[in-house]
Order: sequence, then structure tokens, then C-alpha cells
Amino acid sequence: MENYNKLVRDKIPDILDKQGVSYEKRVATPEEYKVELIKKLEEETREFSEAGSPEELADVIEVIEALKKLPDYVNVEELRKKKSEERGAFDGKIILKGQKG
Repeated sequence: MENYNKLVRDKIPDILDKQGVSYEKRVATPEEYKVELIKKLEEETREFSEAGSPEELADVIEVIEALKKLPDYVNVEELRKKKSEERGAFDGKIILKGQKG
């Protein structure tokens, strides 16, 4: 049986209860929650990179939405819009080739 110690979606304990799976549950501190969300973003991004599925992209977006609610990131949407206005988005599908430095 695999061991785990990670942030999970809110309804996972209910699902595990219905399956008769035993586990320990606790609520993260605010500091730990931020760290765990960042780890979850890395996990979900890796899974999306490997699978490329809409389900995995939905998981990435869910984690990003949770991060956006944290005090450190409440203005991220404003920053995103500003960067889009100043530098553009990715709508043009532009690929550059060259050398850095």
C-alpha cells in the first residue's frame, strides 16, 4: 500500500470513507497550505505535461484558483492583465528562435 501525506480536494475524505479506506486528516496552517498548494501545482502541472488531457488541465486551474485566494496572490489577476497589455498574451502563437545572451 502506498503512503501519502499531501493536500487533497475537500471531498476526498468523504470518498475514502465510502470506500472504507482508513486515513488521518488534519487542516493545514496558512503557511503550510501555501507550501502544499505550490507542491500540488507542481504535481498537477507535471501530470498535465505528461497526459495533456482536459482533466489534468482542470486540476491545474483548480490549484491556481486556490492560490489566487491567498493574501500573497490576491492581485495576480491584475498583474496578469497588466503583463498582457504590456507584453501581449499568447494568442499569436509566436515562436522565436535565436540565442540568449
